[in-house]
Amino acid sequence: MNLRASTVAALAATFLAVPAQAGSPRDALVVSADWLKGHLSDPDLVLLHVGDKDGYAEKHIPGARHTMLPDVSVTDKTAKGLVLEMPPAEELRTKLEALGISDRSKVVVYYGKDWVSPTTRVVFTLDYAGLGKNAFLLDGGLDAWVRAGGAVTQEAPAAKTGTLSPLKIRPLVVDAATVQSRLGKKGFAVVDGRASAFYDGTDTGGSNGSEHRTGHIAGALSIPFTSITRDDLMLKSPDELQALFTKAGVKPGDTVIGYCHIGMQTTAMLFAARTLGHEVLLYDGSFQDWSRRADAPVANPAAKP
Repeated sequence: MNLRASTVAALAATFLAVPAQAGSPRDALVVSADWLKGHLSDPDLVLLHVGDKDGYAEKHIPGARHTMLPDVSVTDKTAKGLVLEMPPAEELRTKLEALGISDRSKVVVYYGKDWVSPTTRVVFTLDYAGLGKNAFLLDGGLDAWVRAGGAVTQEAPAAKTGTLSPLKIRPLVVDAATVQSRLGKKGFAVVDGRASAFYDGTDTGGSNGSEHRTGHIAGALSIPFTSITRDDLMLKSPDELQALFTKAGVKPGDTVIGYCHIGMQTTAMLFAARTLGHEVLLYDGSFQDWSRRADAPVANPAAKP
């Protein structure tokens, strides 16, 4: 093989080793079961199975590491603490290395059973950590893999620690003051990702031993996290997702600021927003934090006059 031919072959191999980056934003975020079947042995692939331990032990994709939210987050269980927060940069780097992630890794994250929003929280965390260009969601999760004829195993891979350079944290997490300053502002859409019963005020959430206020952030829109997938947990089509966001009141070009109970469920909605080309931000403290603030306005549609 001459030099030119070998160079072309090397470039082709590099191109084929990663999901398609051209085309729609969705192409750079999602991989199919068929794509993964062809790349399961790629040396830089890190595969993360998000789900309970029993489900992982029963079956998982060969080479996948069991992952849960404490692996990529911190929680303060004191009365004034917040659940499921982003760790400091160095702590997060250590946590990601413990999952086998290195600078050259291509990370595919998938859900076991119906763990969609915990999985999108992991994907969001990787983007926050500056690794988003090499982090992907397996569309449909483990069920889609099985339907496509993919092999499963009960054997866990050998432990492996990755090596990451200092993280280049992206400013994707915002606080209550930022949310309040963006409410109603052109170019921003604050979106509640909880189930509609909580947004509508017919149910009241709670976390860390305390009840939240009833209703939603005044001025927020609603796109429940469960609405972004079909019954088989495949992502809805781009047209279906666009219709969902348009109906909710999100405008083209809006930066979508998401919140939910504690900052998990809304990441599914934010992931869908990213597939449509929106910039996204996460109010990590979410309604747990907002509920504690006397000056933070809450609207309760179910409240009696």
